[in-house]
Parts: sequence; structure tokens; C-alpha cells
Amino acid sequence: MIKLTRLDGEAFILNADLIRYVENRPDTYVTLTTGERVVVKESMDDVVDLTIDYQQQKHLAPVGR
Repeated sequence: MIKLTRLDGEAFILNADLIRYVENRPDTYVTLTTGERVVVKESMDDVVDLTIDYQQQKHLAPVGR
């Protein structure tokens, strides 16, 4: 999960596993595998960096308690 910000300033958590692609037009559009599209304040590069960090952490997290 990654924390992003809508254009109105509202923060939200996005399941990064659902990201299909990210566009910069000039706002940043995140298109999900569901077809839903979200516009965020973060730059395209920031979304990519957050997603990469999330994927790396996901594989480092322990699988049970």
C-alpha cells in the first residue's frame, strides 16, 4: 500500500498491486487494473518510487506472526 494525495489535498492509501500505469498529463493520472483512474498531486516519478519501495518491502516483510 502506498500513501498518495488527491488534488484537493485529501490523503488516501492505494493498493500499489492494482496500478496498471501512471501518466503525466500535466497532472499525474494513476490507472488501475480495474479501469478506475485517480488523479494525484505526486509526480509520476514519486508514484513509481513509492511503488518500487512498496514492492521491495513486501518481499522483506515476515509471512506470519
